Amino acid sequence: MGRAAPDSSGLTARLVAQSLALRFGDLPLDVRRVARDCVVDWLACTLAGLSEPVSGVVAEAATDEGSHAQASFVGRRTMGSVQQAALVNGTASHALDYDDVNLCVPGHMTVAILPAVLALAEHHGVDGAQVLASFTAGYEFACRIGRLVEPAHYANGFHATATIGCLGAAVACGHLLQLGEDRTCHAVGVAATQAAGMKAMFGTMAKPLHAGLAARAGLQSALWAAKGFTSRTDAIECGQGFAALHGQDFRLDDALATPSGGFHLLSNLFKFHAACYSTHATIEAVSALRQSHGLKPADLDQIHVVAGEGCTICNIPSPTTHLEAKFSLRATAAFAMLGIDTSGLQAWGRVVDPDVVAVRDKVVVELVPSRGLSDAQVTVHMRDGAEWQLDHDCGIPQADKQAQSLRVADKFCALAGPVVGAERTEAIMAMMSSAHDGFELAPLIHLCAVSSDEP
Repeated sequence: MGRAAPDSSGLTARLVAQSLALRFGDLPLDVRRVARDCVVDWLACTLAGLSEPVSGVVAEAATDEGSHAQASFVGRRTMGSVQQAALVNGTASHALDYDDVNLCVPGHMTVAILPAVLALAEHHGVDGAQVLASFTAGYEFACRIGRLVEPAHYANGFHATATIGCLGAAVACGHLLQLGEDRTCHAVGVAATQAAGMKAMFGTMAKPLHAGLAARAGLQSALWAAKGFTSRTDAIECGQGFAALHGQDFRLDDALATPSGGFHLLSNLFKFHAACYSTHATIEAVSALRQSHGLKPADLDQIHVVAGEGCTICNIPSPTTHLEAKFSLRATAAFAMLGIDTSGLQAWGRVVDPDVVAVRDKVVVELVPSRGLSDAQVTVHMRDGAEWQLDHDCGIPQADKQAQSLRVADKFCALAGPVVGAERTEAIMAMMSSAHDGFELAPLIHLCAVSSDEP
């Protein structure tokens, strides 16, 4: 049970070699565009997440520790070691649960990988083109591991953002540091033995911490490997290794298969509701029914939501905090029926408002094995006997990547504008508008520092 297949020998090395071979100049334009959008989206979520308590606690604790000033705490006029920066920035970027996802993991790979890459890149003076290439390398590796061990890994209760994300971060940092295949395999082994994170922590501060810990673990593993630290170089496929311990699935063919378009990154899904991605199909379906049929909450009898059995992660029945609300199908359905803007950050504090609770208590959730994490069927029953039903799947990547970029840019302006001001927001977007050809990292980090801290 959970044993690697006999023909899996050398799998870690093979997947590492594939990722390390990626070069910026070889990336198709759409892949560069999506990688650039991941950076923009990550910055938006990080800047907006600075005000979350978890971000302040982790940043303050890092400052109290003291260290060499190697890399910036994004959005703050503070620096720390590269490890501290990866931890602080990774945690802040996931604090709102508004960051992008990839369902083949399933999890949030950008918040686990990019903070590690950015910290190293800033410290070593690496340009944006290399950042995008190394990020993509780590992202592809992580997604292949996801294809290998899912769905059992996630079903067993592991938060893949943490457990698989740290492996992607290790490879991304190995790519940036040019460690070579052998040392990067050692880095993967060191990261694998640190891989941890429980889905039971969803709705608490520990969930965003998972992203920061993954970024730090992957980065630290690569730095140790660079200095000669060794581990097993077959940590993924070996007996009692990562795959065997973390689930009963070992889908070798899926891990090795070429994804649509040649890159898993093209299936990256950006969030436009500030909640767990598995609530998005319900939000979209309820909103569409409300708008199409002019439905009014006062006339509502019941909302019946049918979602996948894996959506236990977002089935907190009676949330009382804004964090819990992001993991509640009942609350998010109520928000959608009331026309509350779930793309904004202010909505989630309304979870205990009487009007929200009244609608929430009319929502019935049914979880079934025939559906996944991204699709739902919503049936709205009205008091007059009218009934409306809609299926929605939010797990289909947007085909028009240019249109997707525009939505990500709008999201950045909405989230970052209140933090850094209109002038800096415009300057950042001007810099990043052509970032699929590379960008200058130091000026970007400077523009993200909060204006109120300027000397």
